[in-house]
Amino acid sequence: MLTVGEAEARAGALIDAARKAGADAADALYVGESSLGINVRLGELEDVGRSEGEEIGLRVFAGQRSASVSSSDLSDAALAALVERAVAMAREAPEDPHAGLAPEELLFRGELPDFEGDDGADPSPAALKERALATEDAARAVAGITNSEGASASAGRSVVALATSGGFCSGYSSSHYGGSASVIAGEGGDMQRDYASHSARHYADLDAPEAIGRLAGERTIKRLNPAKMDSGTMPIVFDPRIGGHLVGHLVGAMSGPSVARRTSFLLGHEDEAILPEAITIIDDPHRIRGLRSRPFDGEGVATQRHALVERGRVTGWLLNAAAARQLGLTTNGHAVRGVGGAPGVGATNIHMEPGTLSPDELIADITLGVYVTEMIGQGVNPVTGDYSRGASGFLIENGQITRPVAEITVAGNLIDMFAKLTAANDLEHRRALNVPTLRIEGMTVAGA
Repeated sequence: MLTVGEAEARAGALIDAARKAGADAADALYVGESSLGINVRLGELEDVGRSEGEEIGLRVFAGQRSASVSSSDLSDAALAALVERAVAMAREAPEDPHAGLAPEELLFRGELPDFEGDDGADPSPAALKERALATEDAARAVAGITNSEGASASAGRSVVALATSGGFCSGYSSSHYGGSASVIAGEGGDMQRDYASHSARHYADLDAPEAIGRLAGERTIKRLNPAKMDSGTMPIVFDPRIGGHLVGHLVGAMSGPSVARRTSFLLGHEDEAILPEAITIIDDPHRIRGLRSRPFDGEGVATQRHALVERGRVTGWLLNAAAARQLGLTTNGHAVRGVGGAPGVGATNIHMEPGTLSPDELIADITLGVYVTEMIGQGVNPVTGDYSRGASGFLIENGQITRPVAEITVAGNLIDMFAKLTAANDLEHRRALNVPTLRIEGMTVAGA
């Protein structure tokens, strides 16, 4: 894997070669990744996986025709052939009136900010194995745990460099670490499983293995002997590790390409407050040690912190250069891409601002409802917003979380659901998409 400086030089040289070969414009993306993962089960080493790879992609433009090619062979001969092939393909491609690089005036310039994305740590396989074993031991030590699906510990590093014919060339590295455990309680048809996990940019920020394992075991024990429940309409409360999916559906509907294709359930609601006035959702690409922090997007456009939803209103769409041109707007730093193909769109570190009620206060007036801790299946129509997913969790009875429930279905329409959403005050920044405990009124529940 190349260093950041070497990756920048390689991407820049590929742009120079493409221009010499006749491309009107071009961009090149280098991605190098290394990872080490340890999996254990029942106190024994089950798997060790180590990988290291690198790939470079070139996108060239001949007028409004474009083509993308990529290669994992970074030799001079392979890259020369890649340039020749890309330019030839672009000349034969269909014209796209929206194709092109991002405007040069929007590109990131200056010195890269330090998001503390790479701690430089390099834990050994032995250290990761010890962490994974300690995680599983803690989970299995919880009274009532009868089996294990295993525990894991992982470490990795990536290098990204992007260059464009508009004069942009920059790159950065990032580290990533993880730990998890999944265990089983009960016997036969009464078995239940649950898990716990944590990811971080810095090795020192990972939750202690004992804490991850103990949480996995305690969550599993709580799910034993699920109760039956009748179908009906009732409040649903989403645990923070699950509630982020709701915001994920909203962010997906804010995709500029989807809006341009008219395949988003937000169409027709652009001027409405679709969430309560108390709700604000932030995209923060500059969060220190954030799991998705980045100084520029997949087209080199500078990123910035901004509200995706402000006081209940969607502030705009997630745009790359092509979608922005199609919609008559300006790209806004949300392009994402791999080494092959045209950029898509996406967000970075998202969080919903916390409300004023504690989780206990949020459920205090619920006579009958469900506290959801796991969702099953997809069941979301991105065009209509219809929502129907399998779920499990716990009954809420007379303002208290009581018995576990499983194999239920919760359904509604996302537009209606967002309008009836209330956020608690327990926001924690542990994931790339973070929300507090969320309550939604009047959802349909199909009991087991």
